[in-house]
Amino acid sequence: AAINVTNVRVLNNPAMFKDAFKFEITFECLTPLPDDLEWKIIYVGSSENSSFDQVLDSVLIGPLQYGTMRFVFEADGPDINKIPSEEVVGITAVILTCSYWEQEFFRIGYYANNQYTDPELMENLPAVPIPEKIQRTILADRPRISRFPINWSENPKNVQTLQTASSTSS
Repeated sequence: AAINVTNVRVLNNPAMFKDAFKFEITFECLTPLPDDLEWKIIYVGSSENSSFDQVLDSVLIGPLQYGTMRFVFEADGPDINKIPSEEVVGITAVILTCSYWEQEFFRIGYYANNQYTDPELMENLPAVPIPEKIQRTILADRPRISRFPINWSENPKNVQTLQTASSTSS
């Protein structure tokens, strides 16, 4: 692999529901890359239906040379109106991904627990969630990390374009 993610730290944890997510990401670039890496933070809005997932932000970093890089990736909290009200409080997940040429090669997922800070509200959940009173705790010590092999040397889009061009010219 051309990129080796060596550390991800969850910052501002715990935080209130509407507070920004902050991750400090450290990675090594083992081969110069002419194009950008794309990092995304995804909030899982429902355990039942991925259409409620929200891409909170994405950032492009590149081109890259040999060496170790570190940055803080910050994204606003999720839009509570896009989450089923019965799934706002409880366990969910936040996912950080990295792709090169639209090929995902790294994914780290964390469980997150959203709970009211007031025990009475936890006992009698309001019909309409009150985000100002919900605290988010990311279980930062138990990440789920996945790495995927990708093509680092040839942009799949360019290869496909060349194949299409050669097949139409014959």
